[in-house]
Amino acid sequence: MSTTNGNKYLDMDLLRFTTAGSVDDGKSTMIGRLLYDSKSIFKDQIEAVEESSSRRGDEYTNLALLTDGLSAEREQGITIDVAYRYFSTPKRKFIIADTPGHQQYTRNMVTGASTSNLAVILVDVRNGVVEQTKRHSFLASLLGIKHIVLCINKMDLVDFSEEAFEKIQEEFEEFSSKLDVPDITYIPMSALYGDNVVEHKDNMPWYNGPTLLWSLENVQISSDYNHVDCRFPVQHVVRPQSTVYPDYRGYAGRVEGGVFKPGDKVMALPSGFETKIDTVSTYDGERDEVFQPMSINMTLEDDLDISRGDMIVKPDNQPRQTQDIDMMVCWMHKDGLQEGKKYAIKHTTKNARCIIKEVKYKVNVNTLHRFEDDYEIGLNDIGRIRIRTTEPLFHDSYRRNRSTGSMIIMDEYTHETVAAGLII
Repeated sequence: MSTTNGNKYLDMDLLRFTTAGSVDDGKSTMIGRLLYDSKSIFKDQIEAVEESSSRRGDEYTNLALLTDGLSAEREQGITIDVAYRYFSTPKRKFIIADTPGHQQYTRNMVTGASTSNLAVILVDVRNGVVEQTKRHSFLASLLGIKHIVLCINKMDLVDFSEEAFEKIQEEFEEFSSKLDVPDITYIPMSALYGDNVVEHKDNMPWYNGPTLLWSLENVQISSDYNHVDCRFPVQHVVRPQSTVYPDYRGYAGRVEGGVFKPGDKVMALPSGFETKIDTVSTYDGERDEVFQPMSINMTLEDDLDISRGDMIVKPDNQPRQTQDIDMMVCWMHKDGLQEGKKYAIKHTTKNARCIIKEVKYKVNVNTLHRFEDDYEIGLNDIGRIRIRTTEPLFHDSYRRNRSTGSMIIMDEYTHETVAAGLII
């Protein structure tokens, strides 16, 4: 396991980040440039892009073609889903959640950002901080992302003006003071020519900050995980019942908080029975300790009645157990929220049902103001609601633990996802 800054509780090799920006801010070109200049593209891919650029009549290698979707989408100038892309450098592996820029795709931004450690938000230097910039930044803050890199792109179109860059930085600093994002980096950039994406060029000698790739390689995410509250939702009971292991009983799942070690006293919820951990193991054998976000198998000293959806915790540090839950929701379905209607929910590994008891308010994500008198929550809207579940859920607030503080709300008949919920 790799370690960074003495933190033994996190493998720092992988960074998940989401990208967002308005249409024509140059997001596809930026991602293409990042892949191209970091030498993360196969030779045949480069040749295909060069050939396609020539066929389109472009006077340069159009790196946006590396990341744009189907040709029909390219002709419209928009990408309409979340595309996950993978690349690596000697320092780190990366997963990019490339989300569309249009306002009607808020749900896609939420999907892409929900598992991300960092958000790269693009701004066209000529347009400044627009409503979409504020929307994307608010969603990043709402979803618990602690790091934003604001890339002020197309600096080549304003003669690489330091004054233009500083004006947008001041504008965004004023808006972001209302957000809960402790780490914001500002980078002036020309994705088209490669300035400050992977390398510094000579066009902006006044800028001595990091490039985008340096920021991605060096951002510290260890403190973003919860290593205090021990949470292990049971996903699967392992019972081989073979001649070699006739009485074996293990519990498989992903650690969603804290650190577990053999010999630790633990409690099973909802039963409340206590026991001690016998062993913890991963795919490569038994471990001295396991922690978020590792997928593990755990055995206990006593034979307890534990099944999928139960949670193993520490007796002196338990999650909340309630049926009435307040949450922020991002509505993802064309059929709007119906107060009083029953829905299915999925929380960690537990499936249950709920009823929407109350809509408290809706949020204007561009101004961050509340619509106290608007209770209609439809597609791409964000609001605060209260639900009552059929049985108690073991949960934390989303701000404390993104895993145990979130849930998916589904139509109980079609099983379509209708909303993402963030517990307050």
